[in-house]
Amino acid sequence: MYRFQPLLKQTIWGGDKIVSFKHLDASQLPFTTNIGESWEISGVKGNETLVADGPDAGKTLNELVCEQKGRLVGQDNYARFGNEFPLLVKFIDACRDLSIQVHPNDETARRQGHEHGKTEMWYCLPPHSSVETPRLYNGLRQELTPESYGQMVANDTITDALACFEVHEGDVFFIPAGRIHAIGAGCFVAEIQQTSDVTYRIYDYKRRDAQGNFRELHTQLAAETIDYHVHNDYSISYTPQKDMGCQLISCPHFTTALYDLTQPMTLDYSDLDSFVILMAVGGKGTICCNNREECFQAGDTILLPATTQEVKLEGLVKFLEIYV
Repeated sequence: MYRFQPLLKQTIWGGDKIVSFKHLDASQLPFTTNIGESWEISGVKGNETLVADGPDAGKTLNELVCEQKGRLVGQDNYARFGNEFPLLVKFIDACRDLSIQVHPNDETARRQGHEHGKTEMWYCLPPHSSVETPRLYNGLRQELTPESYGQMVANDTITDALACFEVHEGDVFFIPAGRIHAIGAGCFVAEIQQTSDVTYRIYDYKRRDAQGNFRELHTQLAAETIDYHVHNDYSISYTPQKDMGCQLISCPHFTTALYDLTQPMTLDYSDLDSFVILMAVGGKGTICCNNREECFQAGDTILLPATTQEVKLEGLVKFLEIYV
């Protein structure tokens, strides 16, 4: 099993929860304020996470893929994705509203000069207590056209067309490519997504950057990307369960389940042709794999190679299980 050095991102909207949530030593960090994201496992070119310890310490994630190929990611995944790891997982902490955004699907992304599109999901962690009612946008509450979309961006009313949700711990949202969305102030989430950093900024509340300039909008690229239709349900309904997996999302890009342990459990991966990511979102316990036992607590993210047969977990720990 592999742990990686978190890749911290300082943003204008970043908060103060990630350092304590991940039990990081603040004295060892280049910055401790306005940390908006912790990229836990990333194969994004130029933003690849490094193995934190063990004989492969210092290697990038994609170097591991190149060396181990299907033994790390699974034979089918290696045939499909080659030497690039297919997922990016991160924690996001928003002290202020993020911009209104959209991501292209694979076909649109390639047409626009990118390698991959971006479908993603959010699992909501305990929000900021300083924000009375955290909210986020996901999808539309009224039909749009490219023309009406452009008009609403220009006259600062685009948020009127968006479906808005109050956010509570345990809420789950699926954001397929093409869906307009935005995380609001006070939200703290785990995000699972395709390996892509393509984001089209639709609207940014007329905010200015550190140099006093309005942040760039990608109005035309977004117009070619947006799903303009209203859909029935933009949040994921599920029934939390103790001591067994509860599937949250299953799509061609990733499958995610939630586990909430109160007693020891063994996970059998002998028939799964994929890597597995375990992302602890609450509590504390231990994880044992391939004769190696370690602490596993909120904020930890672990990558299990596709050759993993079984994993034993103990303690009171809640975690996401992610694979392709």
